[in-house]
Amino acid sequence: MKRLAVLFALIGSPAFAASGPFFSLFNTNFVVLIAFLVFIGVLVYFKVPGILMGLLDQRAEQIRNDLDEARALREEAQTILASYERKQREVAEQSERIVAQAREESQLAAEQAKVDLKASIARRVAAAEEQIASAETGAVREVRDRAVSIAIAAAAEVIAAKTSATDANKLIDASISEVEARLH
Repeated sequence: MKRLAVLFALIGSPAFAASGPFFSLFNTNFVVLIAFLVFIGVLVYFKVPGILMGLLDQRAEQIRNDLDEARALREEAQTILASYERKQREVAEQSERIVAQAREESQLAAEQAKVDLKASIARRVAAAEEQIASAETGAVREVRDRAVSIAIAAAAEVIAAKTSATDANKLIDASISEVEARLH
């Protein structure tokens, strides 16, 4: 099947379609060959291959510059990333130190608060004990004063009942002279 396709391709080729001698202007193959060679000559005359090569070189140089710039940007991005990662680690370490310091300070503050609370309780207990002692002393004094008043009243009643008027006058005179002796 392949051989048949190749045979038809060779039979139907344009070279067999031309009539007459090959180097004649009536031969289409020869005219196409001359046109092709003139076209190539014009391209060479106007230095189109050089221009195309220059454009390709410029494009290659631009691509190379773009790649170099991309590499530089990538390196800069990696440097910035490393810097940010280092800063992130430093901030994390600093925050851990701050948290640890805050914990220590809170523990110290709690301990100080306990000490202050104990001292405050001790002061309040002491103040309460002083108030109790003062109240007790006042109560004892009041009871004693009351007992003295009652004793004086009872003694006055007993003395008044047992002493006569002359004895009372003698006692008053003795008291006045005693007060006079003490005051002078």
